[in-house]
Amino acid sequence: MKDDELDFWSFVDLAGERLAEEFGFPHRLATRLLLTLNRASAIVTYDLESTVHRPRGHSWAGFRLLFVTWLAGPLEPGRAATLAGMSRAAVSNLAKTLVADGMMTRTPGERDGRSVILSLTERGRAAMLEIFAGQHERERRWAGALTETEQQMLIMLLDKLIEGRHRFDVRERS
Repeated sequence: MKDDELDFWSFVDLAGERLAEEFGFPHRLATRLLLTLNRASAIVTYDLESTVHRPRGHSWAGFRLLFVTWLAGPLEPGRAATLAGMSRAAVSNLAKTLVADGMMTRTPGERDGRSVILSLTERGRAAMLEIFAGQHERERRWAGALTETEQQMLIMLLDKLIEGRHRFDVRERS
């Protein structure tokens, strides 16, 4: 098959075949699972960012920080990073932008002289209601491809996959 004839699924088949036969990596199903999981995540994330967040002047990363701050309340940047699945450096950089945009505030923390607390402003809270309305409708449409039972099964399987990380040395953002 020529390169220009490959689509994602034929590439996945080709990868599994070549990895097993030419390079001796026998676990085709594991490779297919992770390629498919990453592809699904990338497609959904790009769709949400391009249809919901960018038109409203935000990035996916900015939404994630606003979302955890909106729902979990005022947070230290490290805690926000853990909840949003981001690095502390990313949270720090995003917070600067969101503070400048009037969506978030940084106030001194009580723990020590260096700690800060991130909070949404009234403008940020109002924006999150509008932003999440668009996000939620898109989530509903994506989830609608599956029955409610299938949605619950997928969540259960993804939870099991995530919990399985404890069996080996997994690096995570925290």
